[in-house]
Amino acid sequence: MSMNALLDEFKNIAESPKKQLDGYKKQGKKAIGVLPYYAPEELVYAAGMVPFGMWGSNKKTISRAKEYCATFYCTIAQLALEMLLDGTMDDLDGIITPTICDTLRPMSQNFRVSMGEKMPVIFLAHPQNRFDSFGLQFCVDQYAHVKKELEKITGKEITNDDIQNAIKVYNESRAARRRFVTLASEHCDVITPTKRSAVLKASWFMLKDEYTVKLNELNEELAKLPVCDWKGTKVVTSGIICDNPSLLAAFEENHIAIAADDVAHESRAFRVDVPEDSDGLKALAQQFANIDYEVLLYDPESSKNRRGEFVANLVKESGAQGLVLFMQQFCDPEEMEYPYLKKALDAAHIPHIKLGIDQQMRDFGQARTAIQAFADVLEMSK
Repeated sequence: MSMNALLDEFKNIAESPKKQLDGYKKQGKKAIGVLPYYAPEELVYAAGMVPFGMWGSNKKTISRAKEYCATFYCTIAQLALEMLLDGTMDDLDGIITPTICDTLRPMSQNFRVSMGEKMPVIFLAHPQNRFDSFGLQFCVDQYAHVKKELEKITGKEITNDDIQNAIKVYNESRAARRRFVTLASEHCDVITPTKRSAVLKASWFMLKDEYTVKLNELNEELAKLPVCDWKGTKVVTSGIICDNPSLLAAFEENHIAIAADDVAHESRAFRVDVPEDSDGLKALAQQFANIDYEVLLYDPESSKNRRGEFVANLVKESGAQGLVLFMQQFCDPEEMEYPYLKKALDAAHIPHIKLGIDQQMRDFGQARTAIQAFADVLEMSK
């Protein structure tokens, strides 16, 4: 398949998750919605079902979900519920609801109440003290609970061999996505910000083995091209999610390419592999313990501003000239972290802008103006 055909396929999948879900259901497969983030998708795959990402939507207005949600809940969580209530995702056979932030904790109960007997809701509580033996054991116990609930839905036992096979499939997928991110920076004349986003977003709506085959094919096509002599500027993006094509188009209009990202919906999701150990559940718990530089996870050395320095180093090492922070409205952890992130960026003399966004945005006039002004600043600093 040609590179353009592959990019078009990823774009179509990213834009039409319902169509993708309908396709899997017609094949007789069961699908489990996976809310953000750090849920063990490998267990869903090991059960022979399709893990389906539930990161909200750019094309929905919130109406029915407002009956269950406080007004200050972020639109990522609200739109996930809206898609279940309005029929977009009601063909799912269950959902996994992590409780990793103050919005997701009560939302897990809102899902349970709103869906009633129609859809199983699997509650997942991650440990913040995840490094010590008691934290690892708590995580193993939680994953064992998820496994048990998935077995009820699929009707068969999920064996350790099933989990180990799923871990290998997912590690291969993570490696392919990491390679794609590097190649996308080297060939940013071909992989524009909107195309980059679509390729990564499609991974949430595909079985990972199918996705990896197509992504490896795209990676090989990109690797054949000469490294781009990019005349514009490059940035690192950061935040929870930035998948709106209208917003990303402003990057392209101002000749800004994405060198790397610190986005939870993108690279944070595939930074850390799962150890391929003999005990699958323990390996998955160990991966969670190994995750670092994450806004929502406890860092015992937070006073050293390790995450801020990590992001600043990411900008430098990627060859970018600055950072664009997509600040999700009503996200307390991201907002509380910003002063520390700004301090690290300022200390490293890295220009940045902060754009307040949510997934119901339709007017990008102010954001476009800010991006254009930032592009001018970066161009002068080159």
